[in-house]
Amino acid sequence: MRRSIAGARAIVTGASGGLGREIALELARHGARVMLVARREEKLRAVADEIARLGSGGAAEIVVGDVTDPAVRRGALDRAQAAFGGLDILVNNAGVGTLARFETADPQFTRQVIETNFFAPVELTRAALPLLKAGRQPIVVNVGSILGHRATPQNSDYCASKFAIRGWSESLRMELAPLGIDVLLVSPGSIATEFWDNIVGKQGEVPWSLKGALPPDVIARATVRAIELGKREIIPGMQARWFVRLGRWFPALFDRVLKRFA
Repeated sequence: MRRSIAGARAIVTGASGGLGREIALELARHGARVMLVARREEKLRAVADEIARLGSGGAAEIVVGDVTDPAVRRGALDRAQAAFGGLDILVNNAGVGTLARFETADPQFTRQVIETNFFAPVELTRAALPLLKAGRQPIVVNVGSILGHRATPQNSDYCASKFAIRGWSESLRMELAPLGIDVLLVSPGSIATEFWDNIVGKQGEVPWSLKGALPPDVIARATVRAIELGKREIIPGMQARWFVRLGRWFPALFDRVLKRFA
């Protein structure tokens, strides 16, 4: 199904920086009206100002807060209804990572990662369904990861959350299809953002190379194109696609390679 972005009404979480910011900008370039949701008000306002300067017919509103807060989620949906008259595109992008061995990791960070990366998008989507069912060619976009296909050491919490997002997305897609709501899973590899600088419960430095990380605007363009085309899942970047393929084809060998990062 071909979907027109022009005039679409969208919510993007984690929109103050990184991939969320670029997805919001790309949607606005195509003429969408975007509700920006994140904790950093100053950065959100900067994104909204940039959208206003695009001159593409897009527009932006902001909601400041943490998506793990039910009041923030409800507020974003209410603002979308009031400002845009409804909702057509929900982008669940907000997320947090950890870098620690399971044995020594603090359990509070496990809960924080699962709450942010899994429960928040699940509950936002649940609350958004009445608006989406009334929307125009509605779609839910869940930002997962290649680590939702193949886990790596020192990332057990993050991998668990992204495996959960992938499984939930696949089930949700089948349930929502009769309602006319699409579900797109975006599974990027490394992204050239500040993500690894802002992780929680960090124990040491990232043990693998981030060389080859894709710029967030490249992934954002691929995401919006996939929204237009009604895709089920995309894995942007050849390096990321080979990571998933090799992990699937040669799991024991892949384990031996990845164990050196443990």
